[in-house]
Amino acid sequence: MKKYLLIAGLLSLIGNIELIAKDYLIRDFGAKNDGTTNNAGAIQYAINFINEQGGGRLIFETGTYVTGSIYLKSNVTLHLNQGATILGSTNPFDYVKDKKIGWMSMIFAVNQENIGITGKGTINGRGYLTANNMVTYIQTGIYTDPLKYDRPNETNRPQNIYFRECKNITIKDITLKDPASWNQTYDQCKNLYVDGITVDSKSYWNNDGIDVVDCEDVVIKNSYFDAADDVLCFKSHSAEHLCKNVVVDNCVGRSSANGLKFGTVSRGGFKNFKVTNLTIFDTYRSAITLAAVDGAEIENIEIDGVKSINTGNVIYLRIGDRWGKGKKPSLKNVRISNVYAEVPMGKPDAGYNYEGPVEDLPRNISPASIVGLVENKIKDVTLKNIQIVYPGEGNPMYAKRGLSPAELDGIPEMRDAYPEFSQFKELPAWGFYVRHAEGINFENVTFTALKKDYRPAIVLDDVKEASYQSMKFSEPESNGKQQIFEYRSTSKTIK
Repeated sequence: MKKYLLIAGLLSLIGNIELIAKDYLIRDFGAKNDGTTNNAGAIQYAINFINEQGGGRLIFETGTYVTGSIYLKSNVTLHLNQGATILGSTNPFDYVKDKKIGWMSMIFAVNQENIGITGKGTINGRGYLTANNMVTYIQTGIYTDPLKYDRPNETNRPQNIYFRECKNITIKDITLKDPASWNQTYDQCKNLYVDGITVDSKSYWNNDGIDVVDCEDVVIKNSYFDAADDVLCFKSHSAEHLCKNVVVDNCVGRSSANGLKFGTVSRGGFKNFKVTNLTIFDTYRSAITLAAVDGAEIENIEIDGVKSINTGNVIYLRIGDRWGKGKKPSLKNVRISNVYAEVPMGKPDAGYNYEGPVEDLPRNISPASIVGLVENKIKDVTLKNIQIVYPGEGNPMYAKRGLSPAELDGIPEMRDAYPEFSQFKELPAWGFYVRHAEGINFENVTFTALKKDYRPAIVLDDVKEASYQSMKFSEPESNGKQQIFEYRSTSKTIK
């Protein structure tokens, strides 16, 4: 993938759209910015009109515009001036559940091109109120929903944005906040450009930062995400499609789930990604998760420059067999470099709205992990210029996993389980655990434990052709301790 060509092509496209764009004021179509009038009809009429005229920008001036579901059309950009807010209705019946997509959303686009949402304004879903109003309707029998975990299904709560099978999309400078479900989803789209957005998405369950599903040619940069669920979430819902040719640069995220995540739904695959200059903080689960658990092919992934502070786990690479239906998963050619990370002893997202669940205990702090399957090994992973600081203090009297063959073989495979770094409970390493893998290369990697831990830093189980170069371990009271333990594995040390 040639990053500079991808970005240049998208910038050229955006420039051409702006050259031909004509501006229209939403107030000229009868919309009211009083914060109470439902403007869905006026906004939709304006979008349809601009589309019929060949395209342009629909300008929202300062004020608050309430709406339910609207559909964006080709060659139309919604532009929100600073001080303008598109405010979601709190009546769930003001939202459409699109028949093709199967989800609710405030702003839809289906099979459109040359569309966008720009400006310094805000889209606010008021998701907490809307979701709880839906709960009331379900409990009184007005709306049918299983109400699992005392909340409506994700598809029965409106997202802020859902674009499906669209081309040439620009999302720039806006603030997105408080959806009732996922926040913004781009599904089987091509040429998606996201730049300089701010996301505050922690008002209700399943509030992701951004979901990119089976899309091609994507740029996400210079953006900030604060999410109750996964931050930068790439998914593959279709076994016939891929998420591919993706650039992520200079983004910051916080989550009560994962930071950068591939999956969990992972039917087709993910190829040709370059992620640079990523900061993850106060995040409950992993800074980086790559999960091929539904038959996905994950290949040619480069992650370069990560700062992970107060995050429950740093790296989790996983192959499983959950919904694969016989499709063979693969995860190979992954390069993760220039990482600094600090893992805390306590709960990283304590005090935030909708914290991650309390884990099953007992277990000591989990290591970073690369875990494949016996018949589907994770292959060719390079870990370079990485420094991870752990609290240490793993205590065998609290939870213990030893290094005997019986104890290592006793770690469950969990091939059909939901993939999370803590799923195996106690693991035998404090720094990195690798199982069912081939070609794992550690180069200039430093592991620091602030307090003594009963476990070695690295444990390899059924790993072929591992290599170590310039490894460093720092652990109190550990002189002479064997920090690398190998079981059924082969490796070499490169000097």
